[in-house]
Amino acid sequence: MKHSDNYYLTKASIPKAIAHLSIPMMLGMSVGVIYNIINAFFIGLLHDTSMLTAVTLGLPMFTVLMAIGNMFGVGGGTYISRLLGKEEGIKAKQVSAFVLYGSLVLGIICAVLLGFLINPVTHFLGADATSFLHTKNYTLALLICSPFIIANFALEQVVRAEGASRVSMNGMIIATVVNLVFDPLLILYFDFNVVGAAVSVGLASLFSLIYYAWFLEKKSDYLSIRFKWFKATKEIVQNVFKIGVSELLLSLFLIVTTLVLNHYSMIYGDGVVAGFGVALRVVQLPEFICMGLYMGIIPLLAYNYGSGNIARFEKAIRATAISIGLIVLLLSSLVFIFRFQVMHLFSDSQSVITLGVHIMVAMLISSLFSGFTGLFTSTFQAIGKAIPATIMSVSQGIIFIPVIILGQHYFGLMGVIWSLTATEILTCIIGVTLFTIYNLKIASSAKTKDLAV
Repeated sequence: MKHSDNYYLTKASIPKAIAHLSIPMMLGMSVGVIYNIINAFFIGLLHDTSMLTAVTLGLPMFTVLMAIGNMFGVGGGTYISRLLGKEEGIKAKQVSAFVLYGSLVLGIICAVLLGFLINPVTHFLGADATSFLHTKNYTLALLICSPFIIANFALEQVVRAEGASRVSMNGMIIATVVNLVFDPLLILYFDFNVVGAAVSVGLASLFSLIYYAWFLEKKSDYLSIRFKWFKATKEIVQNVFKIGVSELLLSLFLIVTTLVLNHYSMIYGDGVVAGFGVALRVVQLPEFICMGLYMGIIPLLAYNYGSGNIARFEKAIRATAISIGLIVLLLSSLVFIFRFQVMHLFSDSQSVITLGVHIMVAMLISSLFSGFTGLFTSTFQAIGKAIPATIMSVSQGIIFIPVIILGQHYFGLMGVIWSLTATEILTCIIGVTLFTIYNLKIASSAKTKDLAV
């Protein structure tokens, strides 16, 4: 029997609800990681370390665009889910329209402003004389495509807000297929190298954006992107951005982390930067699957919190935490076993392979803690608690800076490599503390309501 997406938010058993919402998200994000890996693979076929370095240095710019999209998408999506839990359908349509048009406008502004500042931006990303031109070209191409990239990430979150996780997955698969088609054409056949890689990402985002827009306008049960629904009221703006800004800060501090890491990596040469870039892409597979899990359940948490079903809300969190632990242990073990074979796919440089394997081991250990940290952050976002969500968003970046400075000072390159692991452990401890405090408040509030009834 086929059930509606709303059924999984309201009535399905917790395991079925999590599977329905998270498995498509996991598959979609895993496919996305695969196309990022293949993107690096095609650049690697050019046998130019400076190009591979440029793509690594340009990742923070892509993260900025993704962060802006998620600022609208996560903020708007969690608000929409809470509104649907309260049966406020008209306001939910207004929020979905606001997310689309707001993200497009901000994307255009980013393309123009940062495009004019491309040279200082490239220097800021950490490019040296060897990699400057390739990094500049890659970053500029991404900026030109930024309206599509930002709006695509925003709408992907919106379609999930009503439980349409398969639609979210389909959009990611569309983006992956488009990227895989254009990568070899633009990078190798037309010899656009790093520019081709960036343009492929932009085209993939455009096709995926069109699909999400079509779904919201033609197939959605609750939402719409018609301009007549567009409202930028104080209530909508505040509720979107109080959580959206925490997501933006999370991504921006991740960028700070990446830039600081690149800075310290460059001290030891392009080989270390390339090793970090390859290891990061590989370890993203288990990390993104966990991300698909804890991001997938956000609508479930937000809807049931909004409707006052706290028992279902808490069951979903417990089941997700167990799943994250099992998934990370399994996938990290597989990646660890085949770590040398994986590194050989991306580089024939023995120094890059050796360093990349060591970096990969450190990142695999940190992935367990980052999975639980992500669950804590998603929970705070789902229930609309801006303060703990913001604390979780900035903690990693704030902690990482002194950790890597001290690590490099006392342990050299090994201190740089293991600084991320130490940071994730400390951030997870903060998450456990905040979650315990707010979970007690939620339980106390629910008990008070039951007594009142």
